[in-house]
Amino acid sequence: MINIDKYSPQYLLSNIPEIFEIARQYNTLDEFRKRAAEYVHKMQYETADDFNSINEGIIIRIRDCAQVINQLFTSRSEEKSQFSVAQAILDIASNVPRPDLTPAFYAEILYLFLGLHGRGARRKFADYHLATSQMEGREAALERSLQLDALSEEVSKYMCRYADGLDPNSVDRRDKRRDHILKILNASLSDWYNWKWQYNNVMRNADKIKQLVNLTPDEARSLEMARKTKIPFGITPYYLSLMDEDPDLGRDRAIRAQVLPPLSYTEQVSEYDKKDLSCLDFMREADTSPIDLITRRYPAICIFKPFNTCPQICVYCQRNWEIEDAMTPGAMASKKQIADALEWIGKHPSIHEVLITGGDPLGMNDENFERILAGVAKIPSVERIRIGTRTLVTAPMRITENFVNILEKYRESGKRQIAVVTHIQHPYELTPDTSKAVERLRSRSISVFNQLVYTFFVSRRFEASCLRKNLSRIGVEPYYSFNTKGKEETVEYRVPIARLLQEQKEEARLLPGISRTDEAVYNVPGMGKNYLRARQHRDLISILPDGTRVYEFHPWEKNITRNISTHIGQDVPILDYLIRLDSAGEDIYDYETIWYYF
Repeated sequence: MINIDKYSPQYLLSNIPEIFEIARQYNTLDEFRKRAAEYVHKMQYETADDFNSINEGIIIRIRDCAQVINQLFTSRSEEKSQFSVAQAILDIASNVPRPDLTPAFYAEILYLFLGLHGRGARRKFADYHLATSQMEGREAALERSLQLDALSEEVSKYMCRYADGLDPNSVDRRDKRRDHILKILNASLSDWYNWKWQYNNVMRNADKIKQLVNLTPDEARSLEMARKTKIPFGITPYYLSLMDEDPDLGRDRAIRAQVLPPLSYTEQVSEYDKKDLSCLDFMREADTSPIDLITRRYPAICIFKPFNTCPQICVYCQRNWEIEDAMTPGAMASKKQIADALEWIGKHPSIHEVLITGGDPLGMNDENFERILAGVAKIPSVERIRIGTRTLVTAPMRITENFVNILEKYRESGKRQIAVVTHIQHPYELTPDTSKAVERLRSRSISVFNQLVYTFFVSRRFEASCLRKNLSRIGVEPYYSFNTKGKEETVEYRVPIARLLQEQKEEARLLPGISRTDEAVYNVPGMGKNYLRARQHRDLISILPDGTRVYEFHPWEKNITRNISTHIGQDVPILDYLIRLDSAGEDIYDYETIWYYF
């Protein structure tokens, strides 16, 4: 249980008194900054000089905290973030009332300065030393192997908490759900495995959905509001079968969250001006679209969007501002728009890869899809075509023999690769049907990659790692883990960057390489992917009164051009995230090292 009361000025003054003692000695902000920098420098280099008596992990923590504190205290950071952490510390030291400062802010300052002194949260797996000091050779190797066995057993305990869609009990449960849905819809098993039937029966009506699956009161109310305010929405019958009869058990919470909008989302989006939804264009695609249907942010690749809808809409979809509804008639671009877009790609031979997405291009029929694919394949400079689709989990029966024949037709070894990039969000989404669809693709040398969006609903310890492990088992290669975008209406999905970093370095790192090859990224509006594993691509420049970390993201082209602009992005407060985990039944002490990922 989190004790929020301890995150207070009084607690800070008694547990990290040094910085406040320095603050009391100076009246001006500039002088305090200077003395604080000297203090931080002294702490870091005294530790380095005394390295023989200090654990290497502690030295690293002190180094990281020192770098962050120095960055927070600069006048440039204050100007960029419009807030002064140094002034807040001065005010706390002088007993100046600061009603704007919250427990989440105090928590950040507490752990930051505890870390500067080599203190703070204990490492989660500290008991597994994975090293020996007394042994050598075979004896040391055997001892290390025993430690690795113990660590692997601990990891397995975490992963076993999460429902696996490939487990026989899950398969049986889904079969019963499928039969229930077919009975209500007066349909047959052959209908079920016909992708056209799935698309023709996309569920949009709240009352109808309530007949097919038990909804919570909030889910039902939110769906009704979504339809009334014309928020894009739709669920395939297949995906409805993945939801459990009893939502209170929580096995399917990630599946429900994927498509059933929370009330906070529908209430906020319903207030937007329906004539101008550009406020939802978080990635500023309008600024990177040189011609209709094309988005281009990088030299050698472009995005091609010929079909502007999906069989099913993800709540936090990047392009929901462009999509009217699930499987909207008229979503197919005109022949002229498509021809113009293909001609444009052909006039830019530096483009060697095209991502066909949308919407979901597998919402098209085979004839239209092949027309698009053939048009791209005719462009001599295109060496790789990627197909972006979520149908592997929303309607896996769409991956028919005829469809894979089409893909194989335009794949040419040594000349042109065809790959499918999908979006599987949770191990409970995986089913034998998905596995068969993947196998059909791979049998024709079509690679399959996965892009995970790291939302709150897949962020518990080893939850995403469990997904990656199971993806590898069915032949899907982890590709990207996207930090959830900073869109106000999707706040319930957002996770601090620190948690994704923690997951990558403490959890994913314990998997074999092929099961953890994805790249953690933050998609910078108008700029593209910022690789989170590399600290040099961003700076933590401030902590706002509500505990929000403010980052300055550097553009990917910073090393190849002079005139660049950076992006200032606000994260979600770590303490708020931990409180949510606590409410969800998690032991927050499992996550304590989160404070030291920057």
